[in-house]
Amino acid sequence: MLINKELLEEIKQWRKLIHSQPELGFNELKTSAFIIQKLESFGIDVHKGLGGTGVVGTLKNGEGPTIGLRADIDALPIEEKNNIEHKSTHANCMHACGHDGHTSIMLGVAKYLSENKNFSGTVHFIFQPAEEVLGGAKKMIDDGLFEKFPMDEVYGLHNWPGLTLGEIAVNNGPMMASFDTFEITLTGKGTHAAMPHLGADPIAAGAALITNIQSIISRRISPLKPGVISVTQMNSGDTTNVIPDHAILKGTVRSFDMDVRQSMQDMLTEMVTTLPPLYGVTGKIDYHIRYPVTTNNHDAYQAIKDAAVRALGADKVNTAVEPSMASEDFSFMSQKVKGAYFWLGVDGQAPSKPLHNARYDFNDNAIEVGVKVWVSLVESQLST
Repeated sequence: MLINKELLEEIKQWRKLIHSQPELGFNELKTSAFIIQKLESFGIDVHKGLGGTGVVGTLKNGEGPTIGLRADIDALPIEEKNNIEHKSTHANCMHACGHDGHTSIMLGVAKYLSENKNFSGTVHFIFQPAEEVLGGAKKMIDDGLFEKFPMDEVYGLHNWPGLTLGEIAVNNGPMMASFDTFEITLTGKGTHAAMPHLGADPIAAGAALITNIQSIISRRISPLKPGVISVTQMNSGDTTNVIPDHAILKGTVRSFDMDVRQSMQDMLTEMVTTLPPLYGVTGKIDYHIRYPVTTNNHDAYQAIKDAAVRALGADKVNTAVEPSMASEDFSFMSQKVKGAYFWLGVDGQAPSKPLHNARYDFNDNAIEVGVKVWVSLVESQLST
């Protein structure tokens, strides 16, 4: 499959423009407008405003199955530290996760397929807002994504530092972990720090709770079923000579197994209820279910694998990679419709900077690989 150099250069320019104008979740107004303008110029039908700032482009060519391809469009609240010509022009906002690359690749695929209709059926190009923490995929679904645009399958990709440029990775099963958050409120009795026996110290209870939470993973969950509970914030007190009334702990819970996910929630709730009273303190937990496990359907996994082998060669397709404890709200889509999600290698001669790093920049050399895999997938799943 040949992707002409003119199209590749055009995609790179789109990518740099999007990178220079990053926007946070549900505020991707310029990004959405740019996507709409490009899709319409390709002659693709456009639906605007799904899930707030989401866009769906529909390309139909005769009768046949329907598939969805998804790209995320939002940026992160990070001040960019790169010294590059297309550096972010928005303070404390940058494309540190490569969504500028995902979006540009998808636009390139849309243009290619609009000009080379070697398929029979319908492709929905899903440009999703607010992937970072805010759950834009769920918002699009709640707004009727799959009712307005019925599809047989849905697919997503993410660039992946640590994976060699020119390769992809796709598992028959989990790719990314579930993602939940919690906030624990510990209520004690404030007193002078020199007389702790007259109060009930929520900080001491919090320290004990943090230590004991680690035993959930190490002693109560099977070591054959990975999970992570991380306390990431502890906030309490205003001065050095007062034991405060309250302490707040916040954190995250992740796993690849829905039963393990439920067990961790139950055990964490039990611990918050039973341990603080030993310190004369009460505990309350607000547990928030966020993203499900991103798990590939077997048939959809096979479709990605076969398409990538045709486009890149069998030696460029990894099918047994370790899943990541990071999370992805594409999981909401693949819960509703048969789907699969793959990683796109971006490590060239020098390793890529990590995702969510202030010096990250998408490797434009990965664009051609992404376009080839997407086109191969569409042409194989919607074969004429």
